[in-house]
Amino acid sequence: MFCVNSICYTNTKHISYESKVTIHHLFSNFISEVYALDTNSYVKQEAAEKRVDNLLQKGGKVNMSKRKNAQRSRKYSVRNRTVKATKKYKDTIFRMLFENKENLLSLYNAMNHKNYTDADALQVVTLENSIYMGMKNDLAFILDMNLYLYEHQSTYNPNMPLRDLFYISNEYQKLVVQKSLYSSVLQKIPAPKFVVFYNGTKEIEDISEFRLSSAYECQTDDPDLELRVTVLNVNEGHNQELMEHCQTLKEYAQYVAKVRKYTSLGELSLEEAVECAVEECIKEGILAEFLIQNRAEVISMSIFEYNKDEEEKKLRKAEFEAGREAGIEEGRMELLKQLIQRKLSKGKSIDEIAEELEESVTVIQNLIVDGETKK
Repeated sequence: MFCVNSICYTNTKHISYESKVTIHHLFSNFISEVYALDTNSYVKQEAAEKRVDNLLQKGGKVNMSKRKNAQRSRKYSVRNRTVKATKKYKDTIFRMLFENKENLLSLYNAMNHKNYTDADALQVVTLENSIYMGMKNDLAFILDMNLYLYEHQSTYNPNMPLRDLFYISNEYQKLVVQKSLYSSVLQKIPAPKFVVFYNGTKEIEDISEFRLSSAYECQTDDPDLELRVTVLNVNEGHNQELMEHCQTLKEYAQYVAKVRKYTSLGELSLEEAVECAVEECIKEGILAEFLIQNRAEVISMSIFEYNKDEEEKKLRKAEFEAGREAGIEEGRMELLKQLIQRKLSKGKSIDEIAEELEESVTVIQNLIVDGETKK
């Protein structure tokens, strides 16, 4: 007897084939969750899955093509522990488009001047719907023994190398058997490649680069740890050669440009502007099939992305204003300290100084103490 979702089965011979596949899927997910945090889970999970397979095969066939695909995907699977995924972040249109393996392969080919046609050669290793240290990676995949981390950004973010350092550490933890790190045999790992696809409103070059070493407090010409991130401007009119070789990326840039065109008019609500952009793109054959199939979700995501960008702009402006005000106040305090010292040297009392500078006696006393402390 075995149970799934509180339903117990004692004889698999009387269960339909479709039910057996469903049961197998549920059981596999259950087993994965049970052993997710066990450092020896991989061996236990495989053994448990075999027991489920044997149980189901007694009463009918099991979908072997799915089993083979699962085995192939384990080439770089998590073998020792799993990072828990928490679904909090809303998806983006860029990620939604390029989660499609055909589109992702087209982007890879355009980026690397390749002509691969087998999309199944891409081994996607993105941790789905997950947050790692409060951040979400868009796309990660392995091809030609390289590990590619693709990230879409609508805001200019020089901290991407540090974020990618966290991402790649997380990926390698998933890909490598930890006990092998203590072996005398060199543990091979796929080489990382980091790319950001930028389509924000800040003007930047077609191709630029962020370096982790730029964040180091102590700068050196030869840092022990370096991480380079290639930043590609994928706004309409930029990186035209890349766009011509990846039609999906080109049409995505055209869609974003139309959303901005209608939102900048100021005559429409945000939702109306996005709907006009979607309608126009469908009529012109820009991402037409994708927009028809996912119209409601695309409109929702576009509104979310636009609002998110606007909020980030407001936040950066507020931070700038706060920093400027803090700087002004700090400068005023330094000037006050200098004036106080001059008046003290002339033998004036604290009360006299407070009256002349139109400040409270407490403020003057605190500035005197602060000045003496720093001497």
